[in-house]
Amino acid sequence: MENVSEESVSGGQLVAEALVQRDVEFVFSLSGGHITPIYQHLENSPVTIFDTRHEQAAVFMAEAWAKMTRTPGVAMVTAGPGFTNALTGVASAFFSNTPLVIIAGCVGLDNKEKYDLQDMYQEQVISPMVKKALVCPKTTRIPEYVDMAFRTAASGRPGPVYLEFPVDVLNAEVARASVKQLNTMVESRPADLNGAEKMLEMMAAAHNPVVIAGTGVWQAEAEADLIDFIEKTGMPVFTSLSARGAVPDDHPLCFEGALAIRPGAAFAAYIETDLVIVLGTRISLYYLFGDVFNPAAKLVQVDICPEEIGRNRRVDLPVAGDLKAFLGACNRIIGEKNLSATFVSRFSPWIEKLKKAEQDGKGQAVKDWTSDHTPIHPLRLAREIDAFMDKEDDIVVADGGDTTTWMGMTRTMKTAGHYLDYGIFGSLGVGLPYALAAKLRHPDKRVLLISGDGSIGFNFMEFENAMRKGLPIVVVICNDLGWGMIRHSQEIRIGHAIEAGTWIGRVDYHKMVEAIGGKGYLVENPADIRPALEDAFASGKVCLINVMTDPTTISPGSMALANVGAYKA
Repeated sequence: MENVSEESVSGGQLVAEALVQRDVEFVFSLSGGHITPIYQHLENSPVTIFDTRHEQAAVFMAEAWAKMTRTPGVAMVTAGPGFTNALTGVASAFFSNTPLVIIAGCVGLDNKEKYDLQDMYQEQVISPMVKKALVCPKTTRIPEYVDMAFRTAASGRPGPVYLEFPVDVLNAEVARASVKQLNTMVESRPADLNGAEKMLEMMAAAHNPVVIAGTGVWQAEAEADLIDFIEKTGMPVFTSLSARGAVPDDHPLCFEGALAIRPGAAFAAYIETDLVIVLGTRISLYYLFGDVFNPAAKLVQVDICPEEIGRNRRVDLPVAGDLKAFLGACNRIIGEKNLSATFVSRFSPWIEKLKKAEQDGKGQAVKDWTSDHTPIHPLRLAREIDAFMDKEDDIVVADGGDTTTWMGMTRTMKTAGHYLDYGIFGSLGVGLPYALAAKLRHPDKRVLLISGDGSIGFNFMEFENAMRKGLPIVVVICNDLGWGMIRHSQEIRIGHAIEAGTWIGRVDYHKMVEAIGGKGYLVENPADIRPALEDAFASGKVCLINVMTDPTTISPGSMALANVGAYKA
């Protein structure tokens, strides 16, 4: 063996050192031979390897970590099947605009096209679902590639970046003096001052404006600026995705979630609005691709990503820039021109009208929220959870088709970053990884996952991981005996459900969790939901509450899927 001088360093060590230099707390991973050279240098380092039972769970955990911290999450997987198992989580991060660095090992450069173990074309597969795909060809360039990955993931519109290291690049030894060290932190907050002036002019001509605040507000750390903006103008705000809680739902100008299917004022507001101000969110299916808004309404869209502006709907004022800087500029202009009193007075009749619409909209849901029916109405279950998880720092995670719909229709948000679901990508299986990441990030806070009985199966063995790692989460199963959203959408669209693809039947999930060391509960009466929640959290254990819900109840999500799904009439 060649003598290695004291000045030399391996590729695996360079990767580990770069992650330490970036202050990475956790790398979410499942081990493999092609990434062992990195593992051996992360061992006993300030970076903790959090191992999962499936690569999908590792990437979902990294995604959730990034959503909560607004910094790049890091996942690491081995070559071949390790890589392919991770793809769903990467795609989810891409659609949720979440900063993520996904590190993968691969076959050595010298062994390409030899049918070595787990060899495949990874870069070409993942390129369409990441901001940038990087393959480091040389050991001396490892810090440069790590720097590029983190810089790209976090700058502009955040998103996932793929970083691949051939195993021979990781194993190679190079002179430390030949390695260029880079660690660039980019923080740019461009603000369109002209756009701010024009938007205020449009507001001055409007009578029924609405503000829709999305993930961009959260990523820009603009919560305080947004609250200042709506208080200075007296405009109503609806929040979406990661911006839920950016303005607390109990704020007098916040009308809660932006989805029109949520009981409240959103649908009425969108029909009558004459000015829609979209801040940092896509005009997507959530807004019927823009068709839910009054066709005569003017539309302002502010986004860090210029090419996102104008998707699906004509935009009267496009503004490209950072939300924090933009809202700060608006607030400054309003103060300098003494516009606040005029705006607040102008929009106060509209606010009163929306308060009445909110009261009427919620009134229609009260019978389901308070239903004593058995099997249990899923909205009653969601309401019980919402009422119990009433602390400002409580964290609720939702997973499953109809289940996420029910919880999204019900959850009251007081603090941003404390509600997680799969967003527009709609990937089932995020629940347990998201909940584990939330408990890892906030060990002193209560974390509850509500999951469908179908979606809980995707990453079920993470229950064992939660117990092994000492992460006492409480999981509630909304058990409607199968794939409810698909079942009901088929019934609506084609007249019947195809049982082979939609029916699971009764499964004692609570006993399965008990079998591996947790605590389980079976709940069949709505009056027993809260006592089970109280006992579960008091136990300090990983718990599963298996709640039998009405399999015939059809959610607005199922109705929407029937209308937009690719079914032949």
